[in-house]
Amino acid sequence: MDEAVGPLLVEVCRAHRNRAAELLGSIGVYVGQEWILFQLRKQDGATLSELAASCGIEVPTMSRGLQRMETAGLVVKEGDPADARVSRIVLTKSGRSVADKAEALWRALEAEAVRGLSAEERAVFRRLLLRVRRNLG
Repeated sequence: MDEAVGPLLVEVCRAHRNRAAELLGSIGVYVGQEWILFQLRKQDGATLSELAASCGIEVPTMSRGLQRMETAGLVVKEGDPADARVSRIVLTKSGRSVADKAEALWRALEAEAVRGLSAEERAVFRRLLLRVRRNLG
């Protein structure tokens, strides 16, 4: 197994996630919540099911995440004027600010992760990761 890619890939993913958690924790966000914030910047006022689908997660998981984010003041639920049964998720001013900070942290993490790689090496690495994802997907 010394030459196997799988265990190394797991280690790299774990290290990346841990570093992301550390950085995002510094602004009061859990890993995964930043993607919800990013999606809401593109699609503010989305429904719970729309957000879950766009983030690739189950509705109950999205619901729990949004409850935490609502408690933290990052999002609010608003009624849909056309359908009283529907709630829309809207970013607060604080949520927009945190989304901007989270994006800056992701850019810093990207730079940290590929530090020392040339532009060509980064492009090859990205292509290889896309191929592995396609192979597994």
